[in-house]
Amino acid sequence: MLKLRSFRIRIALVSAILAGSALVGFGVISWWLIYNAKVSRLDGALKIQLMRTARPRGENQNRWEFYETRLPRGLQIQAQTPIGILVIDKNGNTIYQSQSWATDLKVNNLWSSRAQGSYPLPPNDEGRLSETEQEPSAGQGFEPERLPNIPPPNIRLATKRASGDTWRVGAINSPRHRVAIAVSLQAIDQEMVGIGSIFLISLPIVLILIAGGAWWLSGTALSPIERLTTAIRQVTVKGLEQRVEIGATDIEFVELIQVFNQMLERLERNFKQASRFSGDAAHELKTPLTILQGELERAMQQAESGSEVQQSLGSLLDEVHRLSAIVRKLLLLSLADAGQMSLHLIEVNLSHLLIEMTEDIEMLAPELDVQTDIAPKLLVKGDRDLLVQVLQNLISNAIKYNLPNGWIKIQAYRQGTNVSVTITNCSKDIPVNERDRIFDRFHRVAPTSTHKIEGTGLGLSLAREIARSHGGDLKLGQTIPGQTAFTLTLRST
Repeated sequence: MLKLRSFRIRIALVSAILAGSALVGFGVISWWLIYNAKVSRLDGALKIQLMRTARPRGENQNRWEFYETRLPRGLQIQAQTPIGILVIDKNGNTIYQSQSWATDLKVNNLWSSRAQGSYPLPPNDEGRLSETEQEPSAGQGFEPERLPNIPPPNIRLATKRASGDTWRVGAINSPRHRVAIAVSLQAIDQEMVGIGSIFLISLPIVLILIAGGAWWLSGTALSPIERLTTAIRQVTVKGLEQRVEIGATDIEFVELIQVFNQMLERLERNFKQASRFSGDAAHELKTPLTILQGELERAMQQAESGSEVQQSLGSLLDEVHRLSAIVRKLLLLSLADAGQMSLHLIEVNLSHLLIEMTEDIEMLAPELDVQTDIAPKLLVKGDRDLLVQVLQNLISNAIKYNLPNGWIKIQAYRQGTNVSVTITNCSKDIPVNERDRIFDRFHRVAPTSTHKIEGTGLGLSLAREIARSHGGDLKLGQTIPGQTAFTLTLRST
């Protein structure tokens, strides 16, 4: 099962599902209650009309025809709604059946075996209407008269299907006759279909609004997390001093932000201690190394030329030079880490520097084929000595890690507002797991042969820090079989 990784999407979906379930349940219950209310109102009107038919009046057909015309008003329904009346005497003979009565509508089961609580016959009941119960003339009202305080007749109501329609049928059993009134529920069904359609149309809109509101609300609630994420992305050697402001953050996230700020504070303190230690150590080592170098040089001058003592002193002096170079690089790296590397900025012509270094390559490694493509007047603003150190490091690595009778290609060109210098050499392929660590301090690529390659593992790391202090960068090029490329990018003037 696919698990959604986005918390905001899950919140929006869960909110929409819960709200949708509640709305659907509310809609179904509301629809059912509205339908029952309409049917109940119709049942009440049916009972009133059936009770009127139970009163002893004349049984002539005109009376029932007139009564049928007045039924829509009495039932408070539309005139075009189909209504059927069936009147049967106590012997089972049909007294009156309206034209709209469905022939397959069976109502015999609704009439009880005997009339319960039926009206007593008045003294003037001789098969005619009394003066107070004459049919009103056209245009007169047809209001029900006040009924005597006696038990109501037995009325039964039911819903039946007949002639492809649904009918609400009410039946009453009186001493003289049995009457059934059937009202089509088509109008009510159409109204309920309209209500259902409105609900179905509004439901998706409401769900979209709820999902959008949940998305916005969750985004607002998670804004402190986004601020933490932004702050974490900016946590670098030079960004440890920043802190995330609490402000009006919800109380649930206050502790998280406080813990994060405390972590940054500990990291900043520990990093400054480590950086200060390496800088102080490198600074303190400079003096004894300088003294040791001077003493070794003087001892070499006093030793017999070509003697074993002089050779031993020469080896020691080489190691002191190497140690001094490491100390200088460590001091520069500690300054770069602390953001205190001082730069003597001047306008530097990289084209001239690269041409001079190309001549040095031809003297240092005459067996290598040197190819150049250097654009003229590539001017940058930077510290000339440090930039020379970066270029010398790249060219030195290109010579040391080259293949016998290999080649070196130096390309320099302007790219927009930047100057790019790419130094490529023929070499063994760098393993994939080594490429990510090539700029790590004291890390050196494992040699692919028994030939020992001198180095400290600090050159590339220092070169990249110098490039970044100038607002540029140093990157290892794309993996191409049989060659290695480094690209130095600086801002042009």
